[in-house]
Amino acid sequence: MKTVLFALALVLAPPPQILATAFADEAVMLRSDIRVEADMVTLGDLFGITGEAADVVIARAPEPGRRTSLDPDYVRQQARNNGLAWANANQLRRVTIERASRMIDTGLLTEMIAAELNMRDGNEYEVQLSGAGALHMPVEARGLPEISQMDFSSRTGVFQAELVAYDGATPVRLSGRAFATLEVPVLARPIPAGQVIEHSDIDWISVRADRVRADAMMNPDNMAGLEARRALRPGEPVRAYDLQAPVVVARGETVNLVFSVPGLTLTARARALEDAGENEIARFVNLQSNRTVDAMVEGPGRARVVTAGPS
Repeated sequence: MKTVLFALALVLAPPPQILATAFADEAVMLRSDIRVEADMVTLGDLFGITGEAADVVIARAPEPGRRTSLDPDYVRQQARNNGLAWANANQLRRVTIERASRMIDTGLLTEMIAAELNMRDGNEYEVQLSGAGALHMPVEARGLPEISQMDFSSRTGVFQAELVAYDGATPVRLSGRAFATLEVPVLARPIPAGQVIEHSDIDWISVRADRVRADAMMNPDNMAGLEARRALRPGEPVRAYDLQAPVVVARGETVNLVFSVPGLTLTARARALEDAGENEIARFVNLQSNRTVDAMVEGPGRARVVTAGPS
């Protein structure tokens, strides 16, 4: 009977190679693109597995947006310690890991600096960063970086600021220049010479204060109703010289020239030597005496002498 049972056991027992396979480590493959979001790297991140071994931490993740690398022998040993077999068939020299991030680009950083300066003095600013790139935050982080410190010279426009991207992050130092800006009225479309400007022709742009000319027109009410002396381009500050009152008397036009003194008023015909608007002073030549006089234009075809002199 014992002989029969022993023979039966030999028949039912699995071959030795099957037993060896049953107790061997689980073969795994390294992921081609290892990208993590958390601050720790696990075996699950490396091999895309599930189960208890997947949660085993083997390294600290790099800073958001950065990469780090591990020694393949170290990775193999950590895998073996947790029942995994990685053969490193591709003979990798380093295992590279990237930390995913949420980026804060330079545009938003300059807006933050400008907003901080505005809170200090109420001015609007154009900010230029010196050699700054995007700022990286953890994927799960919420909100914006905080400005922990800022020094600013209003004389030179130079600033230095420290930003903390997220809790626990090393402060990032930014520097650059900030220029106060002004809102300046400009033309919204091309205006040909001789055309009168309407309020609907006026737009606004932000211009660095140090680039606004002293003769730039800053009040749109002083622009509307005036006439362009020359063709004007849109989007550029308008100088006082660029505009004039609408021409009432054109150069070469004949007008009635009035000369008044107490108790006496004389009228003569005169020819305009230049264009002039209403209430503007222009030069006229008296057609009777051939003398040149200065007169103020009172309306179409009429001017009043204010000074007189030889031609």
